[in-house]
Formats: sequence, structure tokens, C-alpha cells
Amino acid sequence: MQLTAKELKAYYKEIVNMVEEEKDYLCELDRKLGDGDHGVTMSIGWQAVNEKLDNELADEEDCGKISITVGKTFLSAVGSSVGPLYATGFMRGAKGIKEKSTLNEQDLAAFWIAFAKGIKDRGKAEVGDKTMIDTLAPFVNVLEEKFAESQDFLTAFSEAVTAGEIGMKSTKDLVSKKGRSSRLGERSVGAQDPGATSAYLILSTFLTFVQARTEKAI
Repeated sequence: MQLTAKELKAYYKEIVNMVEEEKDYLCELDRKLGDGDHGVTMSIGWQAVNEKLDNELADEEDCGKISITVGKTFLSAVGSSVGPLYATGFMRGAKGIKEKSTLNEQDLAAFWIAFAKGIKDRGKAEVGDKTMIDTLAPFVNVLEEKFAESQDFLTAFSEAVTAGEIGMKSTKDLVSKKGRSSRLGERSVGAQDPGATSAYLILSTFLTFVQARTEKAI
């Protein structure tokens, strides 16, 4: 499979729509652990990205530039800790796809591996800390392993998203060790981490997007 620059921008548009749909849910999760504004924060960031997609990036064909601009725009719009994390992810991912107008399966695997590892490097969190890393670490581990074995991106990515979902759900049983929610200690147990949830939703949105494309092509 391949993904064009136009399709990459369409995927980012899908994130914009998904965030608006899930905004209240993400805020509800965050009310149990923090300020209750994670959904609003994500919405602010992705609405800023949406404006770039409609204007500055409308005719852009360089997938690397598209993703760099998405990361920088999100960072500029969002002041909270999630801003630098997602910005780092998208900008790290962009390095491997610069000056490419069409992405092949190797490009897509490299993008998502760099995305997840970039966030982990920036956030300094580990699995079990009750953060987005509980989604992203199992996701990237499975993606690397399965893609190396099969060179089949869609199958590997699907299995990786399933691993990320399991990681996301595991945060319900964890004590928060990072950020504002760490002040709650044992009281944080029982609540699913909003950051782990938004990370999973971004990954699952891409899976749904490429699956729909593949089905159309058949």
C-alpha cells in the first residue's frame, strides 16, 4: 500500500474530526485525574492544525513538511505538557519522510516508530507510570517486531494498535506516577489515563483510515 500527501492530510483531518467527537469523553476522563481539560486542549491544538491544513498546507506535497507543520502548529497552540509531546512525535516522524510525496509501507512503519519513540524520549516516562507511554510503548514494540517479520504494514499496524489498546486499558489499574495526577497516589487507581486514551485514538483513527482506503481499492 501507499499513502499520498493528499491522503496524509486527509488523515490529519480525520484526527480533527475524531477529537471533536471525543472531546467531552477525554475531558470526563481527565476530571478524574487532573484539570478536566484534556479534550479541550486537544481540540484547541487540532483546530489550529485544521486551519493550517486548509490554508498553508493546502497545496503542500512534501509529507515531511506536512508533518513538521502539524507538530509545530500543535505546539504553538497548546501550552500544556501534551503540546511538546505530540509535537516531538510528529516532527520525529517527519524526518524519515521528508521530500516524499508518496509513502510506501517502509515509510509508514518508520514514521510511526519514530513518532512513538520520539514521544517516549521527550516524556521520560516508562510503562506503568500511567501515561500515554502505556499505549505507545507496546504499540511500537509490536509494530517494529511484526513489520520486521512480515514487511506487511497494515497487518503489523493493526496488531500494534491492538497492543496499544490493551496498554491503554491497563492504565485503569495503575497508580499515577507522572504529572498532576501523581498527587492523587492510590486514588488514581480505577481511572483510565486520558493521555493514553488520546494516543490510542490517534493510532486507531489511522488504522480505520488506511483500512477504508484498502477496502475501496479492492
